[in-house]
Amino acid sequence: MNFIIGAFKPACHISITFSDAKSRKQVPLKKENGQTIMVPLFQSQENITGKISVEPISGKKVEHNGIKVELLGQIEMYFDKGNFYDFTSLVRELDVPGEIYERKTFPFEFSTVEMPYETYNGVNVRLRYVLKVTISRGYAGSITEYQDFVVRNYSPPPSINNSIKMEVGIEDCLHIEFEYNKSKYHLKDVILGKIYFLLVRIKIKNMDLEIRRRESTGSGPNTHVETETLAKFELMDGAPVRGESIPIRLFLSPYELTPTYRNINNKFSVKYYLNLVLVDEEDRRYFKQQEITMYRLGETS
Repeated sequence: MNFIIGAFKPACHISITFSDAKSRKQVPLKKENGQTIMVPLFQSQENITGKISVEPISGKKVEHNGIKVELLGQIEMYFDKGNFYDFTSLVRELDVPGEIYERKTFPFEFSTVEMPYETYNGVNVRLRYVLKVTISRGYAGSITEYQDFVVRNYSPPPSINNSIKMEVGIEDCLHIEFEYNKSKYHLKDVILGKIYFLLVRIKIKNMDLEIRRRESTGSGPNTHVETETLAKFELMDGAPVRGESIPIRLFLSPYELTPTYRNINNKFSVKYYLNLVLVDEEDRRYFKQQEITMYRLGETS
């Protein structure tokens, strides 16, 4: 029976290493099976270089019809699982058809790679970057190996960043005014603001500020929207009085936020909202939602 079991073993071992693996920052990436692995971090326009080693198992030779490495940027919708849409696809041929008897190493280089979108693992969509090595073999079936990496792109602070001022109310019952210091925030920012009660004729029990992420996938009638509440921050417990002012100070760094993504390759968008929730003594809820823009500020070393 041993020879039958052996027949299903791969004919060789493939390893992919990046040139600057020791010095490059590693970040966690959650795989489909729920496992979290550490992978290298890149940004757009960087060079991606390294070596690929092919080592036949226990003295066997590997006959092949060519070896190639591809750099792929892919979007996968969870309702269409297993079907990847490639928005970036670069290829380098590593070897012409032949035979490999012992460990063989091939250098590879992708220069100033355009990677416009960030790695993203959402509720209904995933965007990933991967190196894929393929050893083509006719009847024996191709051998493939994958190496994930993460892409993050940084933005300078916006030149214009207006505050948000809004009034909400229920006629003759409640009139409040709220103000947030900015409309665009970086991922480690602090939301500062104030809420003024101009008229209070209903008994308010408590007030919360929520950060919500809205992910929309697909388009037209097939659009699917998923909203998650990422943070809930209690602003007030008890009844406010007219003329009262409540300060807001909400730190964003504890939460797993991403930048705002607008219409990524016509496949998905991710938007963020501040949602003000008031609850009265009869448990009626009053909402006021305001979109904010999130961006990734360049990290200072």
